[in-house]
Amino acid sequence: MKHLSDYTAADLAELARQDVARALAEDVGTGDLTAALVDPARPARARILARESAVICGTPWVQAAVHALDPNARLTWHVTEGQRCEANQVVLSIDGLAQPLLSAERTALNFLQLLSAVATKTATFVQAVAGTRAAIVDTRKTLPGLRLAQKYAVTTGGGVNHRVGLYDAVLIKENHIAAAGGVAAVLQRVRETAPQARFVEIEVETLAQLDEALRCGATMVLLDNMDIPTLQEAVRLNAGRAILEISGGVNLDTVRALAETGVDRISIGALTKDVKAIDFSMRFEAL
Repeated sequence: MKHLSDYTAADLAELARQDVARALAEDVGTGDLTAALVDPARPARARILARESAVICGTPWVQAAVHALDPNARLTWHVTEGQRCEANQVVLSIDGLAQPLLSAERTALNFLQLLSAVATKTATFVQAVAGTRAAIVDTRKTLPGLRLAQKYAVTTGGGVNHRVGLYDAVLIKENHIAAAGGVAAVLQRVRETAPQARFVEIEVETLAQLDEALRCGATMVLLDNMDIPTLQEAVRLNAGRAILEISGGVNLDTVRALAETGVDRISIGALTKDVKAIDFSMRFEAL
C-alpha cells in the first residue's frame, strides 16, 4: 500500500472521491427529499464563508462532493489549501445547479470543517514549538474510516505523520517486549519479521530501559510520560544516537517546555482525536 507521503495529486483526488462516495451514500441515500422541491434546472451561485480564522484544508473533498452531484459546477477558491482565512471571509464560490448543490452542501461542509480543524490545531502546536528541533507528530487516534484524510490535514498544518497503521511501521510497547522475551530479543526479532517497515520504534518508561534499548541498537525511541528533568537526562544519555519521541500529557501549556528538552518528535493524539470543527456556512445568492 502506498504511503501518504508518496501520494500524487491524482491519488489524493481518488482518496477524496472514495471518502465522499461513502459520505454521500450515508447522507443522500435513495434521494434528497427536500432538495426535490427545487426545479432541477434552476441555476445557483453559492458562497462558503468561514465564521472564524482557520487553516483551510479539504479542498479535494469539497470538490469531490460537489462534482459527484453536479459534474459541471464551477468552484473558485479564494483561499487555497494550507492558507489561513479570517473570520467572515468568503473562501469558496460555486456556480452550478441549485438542487445538487443543496444535496452536496452538508457533506462538503463536514469535510471542510473537520479537516480545517485538524490543520488549524496542528498549525497552532507547530507554532508553539517554533525554533526548537521538535516536530509535531500525529497518532493512530483518528476517526474510523477517515485516517488518511486526517493525516493529510496534519501535514497541511505543518505536522508530520507517524505510522499510518499497523502495516507500515513498528512500534514496540511493553507488552510486545514481555511477550517476545525482552528488549534485545524483540529488536532482533523485528529485523527478521519486518524488514519492510518504514521505521522501528521502541517505547521505554525509564532511563534504564532507554539505556538498554540504545545498547541493543534502537534507532527510534518513544519516551512515555516522562517529566522534564527525566527527558533532559534522556536527551543527554542518548547523545544523538537515536531519534527521540515523547508522548503523553502534551497540550499547548506543556508542549513548549517539552520541545525545549531537545527531543526530536512530539506525538499528540489530540490533533485528530479531540477536534472542534471550524465553523463554515454556505449561502446561496439570488440569480
